[in-house]
Amino acid sequence: MKKLATALLAAGLLASATACSESHQLSTAETCERIQSVVSNPANNAGKTGMNRLANQIRPIHAVASDDLKPALASILEYTDEQAKESPDEAKLAELQAGYQQAGNTYSQFCS
Repeated sequence: MKKLATALLAAGLLASATACSESHQLSTAETCERIQSVVSNPANNAGKTGMNRLANQIRPIHAVASDDLKPALASILEYTDEQAKESPDEAKLAELQAGYQQAGNTYSQFCS
């Protein structure tokens, strides 16, 4: 519980810092670089905690992402938010799966 509280506090501080700083839109290459640093962390792939961590690290990137990757990041966030729920809606996950897979294809197209 203490780790969760610490993670939420850190995410809140990061969001506050992001909100206070001058926001600018990232280029596609910059967006790819930031996404790569998040998805390369193996801890972000482990269960519900990993999905929460992944979503929380993608949110600030999504806010300033390039126009090419913003829709893909939105699809990833929708899917990870549902997947991370205590009792995810399987029908909704199945519906979001296509968008999540398309987001992966979009990421590969722009970031390879």
